[in-house]
Amino acid sequence: MTDVSLQMLYGDRAKYALLITGVCFSTILMAQGMAMFFGILAFSFSTLDNVRAPIWVVDPMVQQVGDNQPLKDTDVDRVRSVPDVAWAVPLHVGQTQARALGTGATKPVMIVGLDATTMAGAPTGIIAGSITDLRRSGAVAIDEDVAARLGPDRAHPLTIGDAFEMNDHRAEIVAIVRTKQGMGGAAYVFTTFDRARDYGSGHRKMTTHILAAPRQGLSSEAVASQIATATGLSAYTEDQFKTASSNWLIANSPIPFVVGLIVGIGFLVGIVVAAQTFYTFILENSRCLGALKAMGATNGRLARMTLLQAAVVGTTGYGLGMGVLSLFFRSLPEGRVPLVMRWEVAAFVFAAVTLIICFASFIGIRRVARIEPAIVFRS
Repeated sequence: MTDVSLQMLYGDRAKYALLITGVCFSTILMAQGMAMFFGILAFSFSTLDNVRAPIWVVDPMVQQVGDNQPLKDTDVDRVRSVPDVAWAVPLHVGQTQARALGTGATKPVMIVGLDATTMAGAPTGIIAGSITDLRRSGAVAIDEDVAARLGPDRAHPLTIGDAFEMNDHRAEIVAIVRTKQGMGGAAYVFTTFDRARDYGSGHRKMTTHILAAPRQGLSSEAVASQIATATGLSAYTEDQFKTASSNWLIANSPIPFVVGLIVGIGFLVGIVVAAQTFYTFILENSRCLGALKAMGATNGRLARMTLLQAAVVGTTGYGLGMGVLSLFFRSLPEGRVPLVMRWEVAAFVFAAVTLIICFASFIGIRRVARIEPAIVFRS
């Protein structure tokens, strides 16, 4: 019966192609929506990926990494005084405009001021130059996207030794790095903490975050809890801060609604196309199924045949959809587009496709159960 079931399915190539296309399109819509959701969440905490530290200490009112509430200069010493803290350094993160000297082109950037002594939190994706050269006067490290945007044209980006302006101050490039893009398309520029005052807004309180690390052998979670208790500030591990930033974005933005709408449309498309086409497929094969009933096939056996056909359609459409989407994602510049394909996306979409196929199978099985063997003898 397995061979008969598959021959019926493959025999009507038009219906088979339409069924696979419907499931494939539904898969692409749902997976793209979920990937966009995780991609936007990743953009919301890109600073945590670009500036790495075991523990982040912030003002108690801060709920996500993009909320740059200033801290007191003495807060750094308070964190250092916690017994199990190995080191703690100030960090400044702010927004400013970078302007090309020749063309006048501008780009919004996130200015990151690092501790000049330790360079804690410095980016690791070095494309050219050296981060230690940031100690030189007027030196900055820029993201490759800033270099491309501020160059004479895309084919001639800024390079080591070139200069541009931020807040009417000249900045000389000593390193080019690869980072993840932030929300709103802002790329990253790194300099020293003291110099960030000139390049940024020039606020009196420049410390927006404190980076810290536990003593060897101690967990970041335990030491972060000690810091919070001893100082009254909020202290997060990197993963905890990512989770807090994601939760804040989910609760305070329309992104879940937009993504839910995209995924819902994809699910409805799959149900409508698959169920309707599968029902039509059963109708057109009623005489064949009636003949099988006349030869002794039970409703249960015919139902299993229908489930097999639906399973073949579902797995083929799902595989094609995920394959096409994965190839498309691979063609995109890494870290520049808010699309992240995680295993949760594949699992969720597979579960949704399974529901679609089960619904389509239910519609088909109901029709199969009502087929009479006598239909074979009707004209």
